Amino acid sequence: MARKNFIPRAAGIAFAVSLSLATPAQVRAQAEAKAHQAPLELALPDDTTPAEDFAIALDRYLRMTVPVTIAGAGPFRFLIDTGAQATVITKRVTDRLQLVPTGQAMLVAMGSSRMVETIELDGLEFANRRLDGLTAPLLDARHVGADGILGLDSLQNLRVLMDFRENRISVSDAHDASCSGYEIVVRARRKLGQMIITDARIDGVRTAVIIDTGAANSHGNAALRRRLGARQEDELLTTDVHGFELRSDLAVADVLRIGGLRMERVPIGYAESPVFAQLGLDDRPALILGMQSLRAFDRVAIDFAERRILFDLPDGSRASGFARGNLSP
Repeated sequence: MARKNFIPRAAGIAFAVSLSLATPAQVRAQAEAKAHQAPLELALPDDTTPAEDFAIALDRYLRMTVPVTIAGAGPFRFLIDTGAQATVITKRVTDRLQLVPTGQAMLVAMGSSRMVETIELDGLEFANRRLDGLTAPLLDARHVGADGILGLDSLQNLRVLMDFRENRISVSDAHDASCSGYEIVVRARRKLGQMIITDARIDGVRTAVIIDTGAANSHGNAALRRRLGARQEDELLTTDVHGFELRSDLAVADVLRIGGLRMERVPIGYAESPVFAQLGLDDRPALILGMQSLRAFDRVAIDFAERRILFDLPDGSRASGFARGNLSP
C-alpha cells in the first residue's frame, strides 16, 4: 500500500472526555479551558447524570462541530481543526459506510508519530461544498472526540469563524464574508496549508504563531523557551489523536503582541513535539495558540482565501487582559 506523510494535527487534542467536564486536580491550568470545552464522547444520561447537564453538554458539542455527509450518508459531526493538515475520519464512520483502508500514512501528532491506515473519500459535503479524492487518515473516535476532523485540505478558500459569545464554530465561503465588526486584522503567510503569523512577539521575542482550533491549550517549542528563559510553574497534560499522553512544563508569558493587540498572562506548555520540526519551525521561536487563549476574544475568524486572521475584542478588553498597542520594529 502507498505511504504518505501527513500533519493531521498541529497540536495535541486535549479535550474533556467526561460528561461532567471534570478536570484532574493536578492540572489546575486546564480548568478554565475544560470548563468551556465541548464534551467529546457523549453517553446517554444515567441515574448519576442530571438530564440538564447532559443537554448542556450535547448543545456545546453540536455548536462546536459541523454536520458533514459522505456520499449522501449522515450527517456526521466533524470538528474543525485549523492545525490539521489532513481531514480525518474515524472507524465508527467507516464501519457504518463499509469503507476499507487503501493505504498508510505517517501521522504526526502533538506528542507522537505513528503509521495509520488511510481511506479514500469521495462525496464529502459541508458548507455547500463537495470534496472528492481526499486521502483521510483513519483514527479511533475515542481519541478524536467526534466522527472526524475537517483539516486544511478541506478548508481552503473558506473562512472559519469562532464565535465565543455564542460558543459556536462555523465555516463559510471566504469571498462572501466581510471584515466589518472586527477590530484587529492580521496578515499571515501560508506554509504546508498552515496560516502562520510571523510578526508576533512574546515578551519581546519575535515568534511565529499558528492559530489552532483543535488545540485546547497553547504550546511553545524549545527555541521559544530558550529565548524567554521560561521557568516551569506547573504541569500541563494533553492527549493527542493517538491517545498518547503528553506532559508539558507550564509557564506564563507576560505579554503576547499580535498586530495591534496586546494579550497578557498567556499560559504556554513546553514539551518535545514532532510537530514543530515537521513544519520547519523547530529552530526558531514558535507558538501554537490554542482555544484556551482564543476564548478570551469575542470572535476570531481565519480567512484562508485572503490569508488573514481577524480578531474581535471583548468589551472592557483592558480589564480582561487585553490592551491595544503597536508592534515595535
